[in-house]
Amino acid sequence: MHRSLSGGAGHGTAAADSGLMSIGTVLNVLRDEFPEVTISKIRFLESEGLIEPQRAPSGYRKFSAHDVERLGHVLRMQRDHYLPLKVIREHLDAMERGEAVQLPAVGRQRDGESVVEASDTPTAVRIGRAELLAAAEVGEQELQEWESYGLITPLADGAYDAEAVTVAALVAELGRFGIEPRHIRLMKAAADREAGLVDQVVAPLKRHRNPQTRAHADARTKELAGLTVKLHAALVQTALGVRLP
Repeated sequence: MHRSLSGGAGHGTAAADSGLMSIGTVLNVLRDEFPEVTISKIRFLESEGLIEPQRAPSGYRKFSAHDVERLGHVLRMQRDHYLPLKVIREHLDAMERGEAVQLPAVGRQRDGESVVEASDTPTAVRIGRAELLAAAEVGEQELQEWESYGLITPLADGAYDAEAVTVAALVAELGRFGIEPRHIRLMKAAADREAGLVDQVVAPLKRHRNPQTRAHADARTKELAGLTVKLHAALVQTALGVRLP
């Protein structure tokens, strides 16, 4: 069983024995912070091993305060960092073992501005199709449509890299405002052109015989990517006549 993430004795034995909640109660508790969470989402997270609720003799799920706490951590890391469930599970399990852990570097959105988070540990996160669907909270038909427009592309083995989670979540969010994949395709084309320009600049460094020079190409690529994202955001804001915080 999972131990408390807080590491304290906040809930005594009596609470553990009598404070169990039904899935409906858990849903109401979580919706204060996560208004879009559903019962099916909670069940999916259980099936993925993120939580381990008890079962009453009747078969109904019974959730402890720690289960709700852990669910909150999972939903928060999905919402704020767009992390795949495999990474979240490993992160929480490490926390509960008392290990000092750091979230992996995954691109995310905050206040309308792209953020590239630094990490001392390189990551090569790969997720499955079902996990991507759950992270973006969309159906198979929507994902197929996104793929048909080239917004998301699986790897050769059918899996996806971590950035696909970010793209899927943002495409889904834009869809709530009526912006459809056919519109977003124009953004994808512009991004491809910007990436092509960066590749053109760093190509001589990548082809250099000196390994240090080739390593410098990666750093230069990240630097140019950051500048490109900032310029793109500034141009969009200027065109719309708005100023994001």
